[in-house]
Amino acid sequence: MNRFIILFSALITCATIWADEPEKNDTIFIPPYPLTSHQAYQDGELLAYTLDYGFVTGGKAYLSVNDTVINGTKTHHIIGRGETVGLADVLYKIRDRYESFIDVETQWPVKAVRSIREGRYKYYNEVSYNRDSSQVISKKTGVHNVQEGILDILSAFYFARNHKFNNNLQKGEVIEFMTYFSDENFPLRIRYKGIETIKTEFGKVECYKFSPVTEVGRAFKTEDDMQVWISKDDNRIPIRVRFNLKVGAFTCDLESFNGIKHPFSSIQF
Repeated sequence: MNRFIILFSALITCATIWADEPEKNDTIFIPPYPLTSHQAYQDGELLAYTLDYGFVTGGKAYLSVNDTVINGTKTHHIIGRGETVGLADVLYKIRDRYESFIDVETQWPVKAVRSIREGRYKYYNEVSYNRDSSQVISKKTGVHNVQEGILDILSAFYFARNHKFNNNLQKGEVIEFMTYFSDENFPLRIRYKGIETIKTEFGKVECYKFSPVTEVGRAFKTEDDMQVWISKDDNRIPIRVRFNLKVGAFTCDLESFNGIKHPFSSIQF
């Protein structure tokens, strides 16, 4: 159960811990910001999710935005939290927290935090981003050279909400990012599957559907065994994530939302 809580709380659409490794000559490049003027989220946004296995709820996840100032820079402070509940919490307690501080003006991350508690295992690290020299500074491992435009896991998702999840997508197109995660360059690839309307507790919701490219053989049978549905409105929020794994199917569903920037207009009656 712990893998799925971690994946979801880290970054819903970019949760590809089993993603394919890039070839040596494979370069993932993000064009210089800005790509569009769209802003999908705002200070005060809070999204809450449940993680279900069949009829059993095993976890909760939360994504929040709270503006703050760090080192004199006004930032969007993004927090992704995941935790086990019920029997899962008794068997194996999870309390995972990921944070990203995104410069409000440039919308590039300036700092990322990863705090993990899984059973007896604990991990904590902070990474600062130096845009002038294309470097990151990890509290655990020091200075690392990175490519221009690198993101952390959370900021990659919020970048996509602003600039990638829109009607310009072509079915079959692959969105690519390079992130710095777990003290190494970490490629993310997400394939656009088209528009689909799904049934939720809010009613029918029209969504962009994506499939993060996963590695076959470890936990997944095919490259498309993880699906993500993003609301087809100006908020572009994740509505549902489904994992079709060898051990069964897990579903993360949006349970509640507050403080969203735009009307939730993708609902169909």
